[in-house]
Amino acid sequence: MSCSGPRAAPGRTAARGLRGSYAGPDPGSLMALGLPKISPLLSGKETMPQTSVVFSTILRPSCSAQVQPGMGERGGGASSSGDLIFQDGRLISGSLEALMEHLVPTVDYYPDRTYIFTFLLSSRVLMPPHDLLARVGHICLEQRQQLEAGSDKVKAKLKSFSAKIVQLLKEWTEAFPYDFQDEKTMAELKAITHRVTQCDEESGTVKKAIGQMMQGLLLSLAARGQLQELREKLRLPAVDKGPVLKAKPPATQKDILGVCCDALVLAQQLTHIELERLSSIQPEDLMQIISHMDSRDKHRCRGDLTKTYSLEAYDNWFNCLSMLVATEVCRVVKKKHRTRMLEFFIDVARECFNIGNFNSMMAIISGMNLSPVARLKKTWSKVKTAKFDVLEHHMDPSSNFCNYRTALQGATQRSQTANSSREKIVIPVFNLFIKDIYFLHKIHTNHLPNGHINFKKFWEISRQIHEFMTWTHVECPFEKDKKIQSYLLTAPIYSEEALFIASFESEGPENHMEKDNWKTLRTTVLNRA
Repeated sequence: MSCSGPRAAPGRTAARGLRGSYAGPDPGSLMALGLPKISPLLSGKETMPQTSVVFSTILRPSCSAQVQPGMGERGGGASSSGDLIFQDGRLISGSLEALMEHLVPTVDYYPDRTYIFTFLLSSRVLMPPHDLLARVGHICLEQRQQLEAGSDKVKAKLKSFSAKIVQLLKEWTEAFPYDFQDEKTMAELKAITHRVTQCDEESGTVKKAIGQMMQGLLLSLAARGQLQELREKLRLPAVDKGPVLKAKPPATQKDILGVCCDALVLAQQLTHIELERLSSIQPEDLMQIISHMDSRDKHRCRGDLTKTYSLEAYDNWFNCLSMLVATEVCRVVKKKHRTRMLEFFIDVARECFNIGNFNSMMAIISGMNLSPVARLKKTWSKVKTAKFDVLEHHMDPSSNFCNYRTALQGATQRSQTANSSREKIVIPVFNLFIKDIYFLHKIHTNHLPNGHINFKKFWEISRQIHEFMTWTHVECPFEKDKKIQSYLLTAPIYSEEALFIASFESEGPENHMEKDNWKTLRTTVLNRA
């Protein structure tokens, strides 16, 4: 069931700005909300950066993640000096073969963990994981054969080499366990571990490490399978066709205010839901977006449904929350109560901002900007909109959502120096985060003119994904209220048609276009009946 709703009214910009293209360079200034529930994100004196927070990092001459030049000097001279290019001590490009060799340990070398994560994450844009693992296994086998053919002193290093190979595989299975859902990848893993141990006379330690690694991997895959089964059982909120011409729900019917009338508590429960859904997103899910967009996307790691399900489910949550907000407002019969409902959601969005839950904040603003809600001029005239205007200002699409990015930067800084678990929460606007990854991919090529992989690009993408994953692992500090969450997740949501009917019945059409739309809508509904 798709929860995407009607378009925003022309008078409002927040929802339209999120779903549309990036706006032009019309800078705004940040306004503080001044809510001391927890330490504020930013003060009103903060200056607005002239360059997008996200893109400024890639425009610098060097990338943020570091690999020391000495780390490229692998034992045995496995790669020539021209195969890996460093700039100011940072790896910025290299041939695919050299980058793969840089991943594989030797007797005297082990790759930096940041490099391991970045290369394993980005390599899936270039080849499927099972192909990479097969090539890694081949390099390992070649090195092992060289050691076996050497002197007794060299052979004595076999155990140390085997332990490093197992450690690399362990880091792979822990960082990207779902690569091994693919039978080909799992088969390659078993083949490599078999070769690592088959010739060792004293391989008890190595075998034990392999056993522990495989046990951890199987537990991760089992948890993934259980999560998918649970998702299939959980149904999305039902689409309520809503009122059929002068048949609004009775005043006694439960609404959100009947379940929770405390804006802070509702914002906390929304944050619970956000973090639960974020926790199911994996780094490779985000990187798969690039794989789908890449012109050479003929290599597919898994089925499309498996690769994108978590992302689609999370995006659907945003749309459903927006539609729930619109439903709660439009189905209220009395104008006084609609006014109260709007002011309540404004307060909830405000509390979400202070918590650092920007995604729920944007979803709520988007819901109030949908045409059936935004056109209720008589209702809006009774609403104290000063707080709503501040919220919309933070989501102003001007200058590539510069105001929002400044607030996000403030939340990130607060998280990094947090004294409490509440201050660690950062939930970005997911659609904008995905757009940033998309543009990073589009404005920088995968390959340089000399044929090298543009690793500087992948450093930056990996950095942003790693930061995002850090946010997803934050444990929610708020007490869970099952009653409130059940309502948020299962309350019926009006269809787009039902929202317009409820809106027109609350406040009749005011111009020729609205009158024509209302007439067409009534005719459609009556004919269907």
